[in-house]
Amino acid sequence: MYAFEEPGSSPQFCEEYDLTVTVNGHLYQRRVPVRMLLSDFLRHELHLTGTHVGCEHGVCGCCTVLLNGEAVRSCLLLAAQVDNMALTTIEGLAGNSEELHPIQRAFQEKHALQCGFCTPGFIMSVHAFLHENPEPDEQEIRQGLAGNLCRCTGYHNIVEAVKLAAHYLRSSQSQREEA
Repeated sequence: MYAFEEPGSSPQFCEEYDLTVTVNGHLYQRRVPVRMLLSDFLRHELHLTGTHVGCEHGVCGCCTVLLNGEAVRSCLLLAAQVDNMALTTIEGLAGNSEELHPIQRAFQEKHALQCGFCTPGFIMSVHAFLHENPEPDEQEIRQGLAGNLCRCTGYHNIVEAVKLAAHYLRSSQSQREEA
């Protein structure tokens, strides 16, 4: 991000960065301010407002997205840091399907939300968690969700939704293997 005119000269700070990123399967090329947060890029440049910003310190988990499959806090990353990478937001979780992703369906069926502000972050975190641990017990679920906060409700229904989502995902995997 620094441009040098000649050896020994002072660095000239670039104000903008040419970003290429794949978001929800679509390739985007944008010139962005070098200080733009990933959460702001998603919300204001791409108009993907499902990624919420709560604390802006990476504590609440509301802004969680998947970066190359790993759960990350988009309020802690600069947009320029995800150059040539792949992101998945809550809007892209179900892919091209008209149906909800199994995790989304489980959250709906178990009433695992109240106001819904934290829900996209929980769902994205759960996606990464269940990829790493497809058969978690309740203690593992609670530990896996420790980085996400809900200020409206208790976590009981969220834990139950994760159990159901794990079941749905295992069943789906079994069906694919049998086919």
